[in-house]
Amino acid sequence: MSALYEISVVISTYNRSEMLAGALESVLRQQARGVCYDVIVVDNNSTDNTREVVESYIAGGEHNLRYIFEPRQGSSYARNAGVAVTRSKIVAFADDDVRVAKNWIATIKRAFDEHPEIDCIGGKVLPLWCRPPRWLTREHWMPLALQDYGDLPLSINLNNPLCLVSANLAFRRAAFVDTGMFAPELQRIKNSIGSMEDAELLERYWQTGRTCLYVPALIVETHVTADRLTRAYHRRWHAGHGHFYAIKRSDEMERASSRLFDVPAHLYKRAVSDAAAWLYFVLRNPKRAFFYEARLHFFMGFFRKRREDYLAAGRRGFIGELINFARSLASKEGQGGIPKRCG
Repeated sequence: MSALYEISVVISTYNRSEMLAGALESVLRQQARGVCYDVIVVDNNSTDNTREVVESYIAGGEHNLRYIFEPRQGSSYARNAGVAVTRSKIVAFADDDVRVAKNWIATIKRAFDEHPEIDCIGGKVLPLWCRPPRWLTREHWMPLALQDYGDLPLSINLNNPLCLVSANLAFRRAAFVDTGMFAPELQRIKNSIGSMEDAELLERYWQTGRTCLYVPALIVETHVTADRLTRAYHRRWHAGHGHFYAIKRSDEMERASSRLFDVPAHLYKRAVSDAAAWLYFVLRNPKRAFFYEARLHFFMGFFRKRREDYLAAGRRGFIGELINFARSLASKEGQGGIPKRCG
């Protein structure tokens, strides 16, 4: 069916039927300027009335809407299942809690038409909220999957590796042949947070020599619920992000000659620096202090995962590992750096 369409929109969802209806309204009521598109909703094993919501739209005459059920739990499985049933040359992704702009489809088509050299585009993800707390500045937008790089187009590649979140992302379908699909080992499952399947896919895409384009006119808005406006949520997100970074084994993160429990030495050094900065700011500037606290939660998530895997592998005991780490530090200081984190 989707061979008739120029763009296929994939929306994966899990137990958010009350939000999904609004997302569908925004995608189905487009000022598309003659662009033919279809919408595929991938139900990722929901237990609410997600299927009934989608089927009510189909019964109401939305013939360009399809329902797919993916029983394997996880956002990567869901998105990959959606891509697998598309035949359009362009595949766009949106989330079940977003509201896309009226010209979203038309903007995607125009951007790809004007830039035949580009196989991936992304745009703004702006918040729908009442009154965010004063501490929640833009440097804390990452855990909320918000995104705004300004009002000028940007080329994004290995030399400028900015994050583009899948709440507002589109690819030429052919790019998946070289890049591959979303990685299940880094995916969000049910209500887990901090995953980085989007970032890892983009890194593989850039490694093929391709460039993404940030299109400021490509806009979606997302509901930010009250529970995500708390420091507790952000602490949990950063710990989860550290957990997934430990799994991913980023080349930039892993460069080190010294390790303790398979954690590169430079991460311990950075954690000590962040702890000192947190102590300095905790009374002087609490908003700034939370920035460093969040980084410490990232480190703890990373450390816990690596130590768990290290012990499970039956390597050196605790004392033996400390002795080996001290020897390696004495012979050569750990190398490496902290990459820009993308979620």
